[in-house]
Amino acid sequence: MSETIGYIMISIGVLFDILGCVGLVRLPDVYNRLQAATKCVTLGTSVILLGAAVIAFGRGLDAFAIKALICTIFVLITSPTGAHALARGAHKSGVPLWEGSVIDEYKETEENKS
Repeated sequence: MSETIGYIMISIGVLFDILGCVGLVRLPDVYNRLQAATKCVTLGTSVILLGAAVIAFGRGLDAFAIKALICTIFVLITSPTGAHALARGAHKSGVPLWEGSVIDEYKETEENKS
């Protein structure tokens, strides 16, 4: 039973990863692409790792399951942090927003600090 649940989780994670890749290709600017990549790939990769851990836990507690859980925690912390740093660096270096963007809250926040 745990193998079936694990394989379902892995399939869902792969689906999210594929949607993140489609977002990287289809979205118009750096900021939207970062958002798609970060949300989909973080969720997808985490669910894949958790699915692998569920399968491994079904066979008994072993090092593989613990490593999968540690990697999940690492991905959940580093992926959004890295995307935030990339987006902030892109904004500070002057990469323009998509012309269809409605608001630039970061620019407004920086202007209010001055």
